[in-house]
Amino acid sequence: MASTTSRPSRVAKLPPRERILDAAEELFRSEGIRRVGVQAIAEKAETTKMAIYRHFETKDALVAEWMRIVAADYQAAFDQVRADHPDQPREQILGLARFIADGLPAVSHRGCPFINTIAELPDSSHPARQVIEEHKALQTRRLVALCAEADLPDPEHIAAEITFLLEGAQVSTQNGSIDRTGDRLMRLIAAIVDRPHHPRDAPPAPGD
Repeated sequence: MASTTSRPSRVAKLPPRERILDAAEELFRSEGIRRVGVQAIAEKAETTKMAIYRHFETKDALVAEWMRIVAADYQAAFDQVRADHPDQPREQILGLARFIADGLPAVSHRGCPFINTIAELPDSSHPARQVIEEHKALQTRRLVALCAEADLPDPEHIAAEITFLLEGAQVSTQNGSIDRTGDRLMRLIAAIVDRPHHPRDAPPAPGD
């Protein structure tokens, strides 16, 4: 939801539901989910609690919808790299890594929204947790498919390696333990996709 225009002028033009989501996103990211009440969101959105409950039955439902928006942004990255690099799965994998690397500066001071939300919502039955789990499962399936298209050996294992690096880079950036995280991430992902394949990595030939 970032924009070059000032927040007040931009938000004033949004429909009520989007204005509520915009306010919730800003407050959840900056102050945390549990510390932010519905009244604070209403004031930020320049509306009322009653108006919020007309659009979202509960605060939990609002949090879940925010997570759906965040997840959609990540899934859109898959679609974008496919459009930018058709029939080039290696470049698509690197494009996904670049998407994460480019987002690391925001993570450094706001944290990863998925990590932060899971930390604040330990109940695995919370609707927002379920949104995150479904998103991560879909992300894994799409990454495994890309690794298979790139003819990488054991696509599930390679996808796990890449996922560990992508998510680990976000955690390391958030806690400040590693410098130049984005550059290091890109070099590590490139090393994985360009790793030489050995004969034992190849699937057995028919009849073997």
